[in-house]
Amino acid sequence: MSGSWTGADLPLLLLAGYRALVDESLVEFSRRGYEDARPVHGFSLRAIRAGADSGAELARRLGVSKQAAAKTIAALQERGYISREPDPRDGRRKPLVVTRRGTELLRAADETFELLRERWASQIGAAELEAMLANLAELAGDRLPSFDTPGWIARDLDTPE
Repeated sequence: MSGSWTGADLPLLLLAGYRALVDESLVEFSRRGYEDARPVHGFSLRAIRAGADSGAELARRLGVSKQAAAKTIAALQERGYISREPDPRDGRRKPLVVTRRGTELLRAADETFELLRERWASQIGAAELEAMLANLAELAGDRLPSFDTPGWIARDLDTPE
């Protein structure tokens, strides 16, 4: 590809880099026995492990609708990555809990993304990759990522979020 990028190329290149990582990760997840794992599963499991123990809280942390969070929760339960356990303080409440299988998936994800990071470092150079990551962190600031990118991209600007 050419080195004379325009401003309009920047978001597309960032999205293409994200997509390349996700596509490579899915191949590696499948190789490790997690053919059913999807990127949103890892993001969701991390949020649940960090305290998002309800559908509403998961939706808030992922930046998606409650309906989308409910679908993700159902998929995670069906695959055995999470369960709902009775809350000992409130019997009516059943918070989301990451299962052993979910923890194993997160470990596999960590290993996979380290492997992919090493591949990128060998492709462009470790110093260049570290500089790119530092620059992206600086540019992103404290913004929390939202995982509704397809909906966000397609959103009509006149429609409130």
